[in-house]
Amino acid sequence: MDAKHSSIAEQSIPAQLLAWYDVAARDLPWRSRPGQAADPYRVWLSEVMLQQTTVATVRPRFTAWVDRWPSVAALAAADEADVMAAWAGLGYYARARNLVKAARAVVADHGGAFPDTEAGLRALPGLGAYTAAAVAAIAFGERAVVVDANVERVVARLFAIETPLPAARPAIRAAADTITPDARAGDFAQAMMDLGATICTSRRPRCLLCPIRADCRAHAAGIEERLPAKAAKRAKPQRYGTIFWLERGACVLLVRRLDKGLLGGMRALPTGPWVEAPPGLAGAPVAGRWRLLDDRVAHGFTHFDLELALATGVAQAGDEPAGEGSEWWPIADLPRAGLPTLFAKAATAITTATPSTGDRE
Repeated sequence: MDAKHSSIAEQSIPAQLLAWYDVAARDLPWRSRPGQAADPYRVWLSEVMLQQTTVATVRPRFTAWVDRWPSVAALAAADEADVMAAWAGLGYYARARNLVKAARAVVADHGGAFPDTEAGLRALPGLGAYTAAAVAAIAFGERAVVVDANVERVVARLFAIETPLPAARPAIRAAADTITPDARAGDFAQAMMDLGATICTSRRPRCLLCPIRADCRAHAAGIEERLPAKAAKRAKPQRYGTIFWLERGACVLLVRRLDKGLLGGMRALPTGPWVEAPPGLAGAPVAGRWRLLDDRVAHGFTHFDLELALATGVAQAGDEPAGEGSEWWPIADLPRAGLPTLFAKAATAITTATPSTGDRE
């Protein structure tokens, strides 16, 4: 850390920020009030849900989740298919599978109590460096350097770190380490998160309301809106596929996707391969007459964009698709299937474009 960074770290940033947090902390369903002990289960669950997902989206989903599985023991005993269905729409579905694995590890290996150190938490399935640090600090008061996207933005501006992301992350974490206090580490982490979410926002930061404005080098230089700098994004490749809607009576065929890979373990409509050119009817679940609709469904994944054609068909006598995860699901009850967003969008497009056979009978 160079001299200019050290001079910032010597200021009373933690005290100023904690004083602000004591009166301005957000009221969130997974959070305890400043200075109060937090439930490790709720902290862990919220941190996993909030990865790549907004607070507005997570708030009602979190409440519904803890109503259904109020403890780590309850989650450990849950049917994984029910958990995956409850996760539908939150994305990054490996998180849901890892929630179950970690809950079962806590119950089986730790007597139902979460490890109370960052290292112990890091050893649980699916807990990366950030989540382990957040739970250690917020639930157990351990001094841990907690850097999410909001904290990253605050620190980059506070220390005027102009190196573009992601290359700047080691410097940002090192700078965050210099201002992380030994006492009230969890409140400090949440204060930094709240500051980034409500004041030090990515666009039009409200610097006049910031409790640590006087120590912010980016604000002093008038460059706060430029930071954190980001490297130019590479264009994502485009892939194509086909979703198959196969009806039998008032039901539609659903399949269980393989555990490994995108949307693993989720109920879904059958699809063919996702490839660089439209595959037509390749990979159809049964042979027969298929009708391609004019509509398409588009969806963006982290590493590629996907465009899917929609094909509909009616099962004939003897049509029984192979595969352990195949099931005929009542169309009227489709919202309860817990389809991922991509397939829920496709189902809506198909049912809007064409009535089901059950409606026609």
